[in-house]
Amino acid sequence: MDIGEQVIEVSGLRRRYGPARGSGGFEAVRGVTFSVARGEVFALLGTNGAGKTSTVELLEGLAEPSGGRVRVFGRDPYRERALVRPRIGVMLQEGGFPSDLTVAETARMWIDCTSRAHGGVAETLETVGLARRADVRVKQLSGGERRRLDLAMALLGRPEVLFLDEPTTGLDAEGRRETWRLVRELRAGGTTVLLTTHYLEEAEELADRLAIMRAGRVVVSGTPAEVTAARPSRIRFTLPEGVAPARLPLSVPAAVHGRHVEVRTERMQEALTELLLWARREEVALEGLDARSASLEEAFLEIAHGGGAEEDPDGADGTDGPGGTARLTEAGAR
Repeated sequence: MDIGEQVIEVSGLRRRYGPARGSGGFEAVRGVTFSVARGEVFALLGTNGAGKTSTVELLEGLAEPSGGRVRVFGRDPYRERALVRPRIGVMLQEGGFPSDLTVAETARMWIDCTSRAHGGVAETLETVGLARRADVRVKQLSGGERRRLDLAMALLGRPEVLFLDEPTTGLDAEGRRETWRLVRELRAGGTTVLLTTHYLEEAEELADRLAIMRAGRVVVSGTPAEVTAARPSRIRFTLPEGVAPARLPLSVPAAVHGRHVEVRTERMQEALTELLLWARREEVALEGLDARSASLEEAFLEIAHGGGAEEDPDGADGTDGPGGTARLTEAGAR
């Protein structure tokens, strides 16, 4: 991928709700640092309450940071909103369109309110598969159809940077994959996309790089391959009746639950080869043999719920305070 200039730059970003001091407030974003290049799809992951949406709202210019620095196109999206807003598209978790308007009326209203809007109502709705629902009131749409309408309105100005907050929530499998196709087309056309999602398959399919947040900090960032490569591979099988786990080769550390065996290893090929040679030598059938590299889901669950990089209150551990983001490899630290 030909990476261009950094169009989103975040350094030591903080966001606090409530009083600036004392126990009455809550710091949702605690020293986040990352950047996103032009033409890149960047996914921000984390469990509910990790700080994803609070971070994205600061990038969109919807609120002023409590501390740190954010730049979009080299400008402050909050203080220079008039210069930044026409160049970005925003898809919030909920669009909040008037429920009694039809889909076509909503599109017309949004087109009239959008600077640099491209295309008419029919073209806009056709892009997201809502052309046949043009005369239906918004309140009669399904949840997935409302998300399609939200996406259509975010794309009206052909944005250079597109923010997607949980873009496929409520969509069926077909709708989700159609949205993925649109995102890929936008990326191919040079649009930068920053998305939050709870669907890890979505992040694996779309993201050039990703960051996993926990408790207001970025704990790990890198390409999906780099994030998963840092986790051990897994080999599972079941021993036949009468074969004692003690007969397994000692060089392959295994967790045994009855006849079920699980091996966690950073040397999957070597461990699997040794197991298969042992099984042939001992004339043992490894029932249900399953060997696979770590998935993004496994990496996410470990990191999001307390595994991975250590944290300290000041971010001085390299997780993501003002000193920078924890990187799995130098290649992930663009």
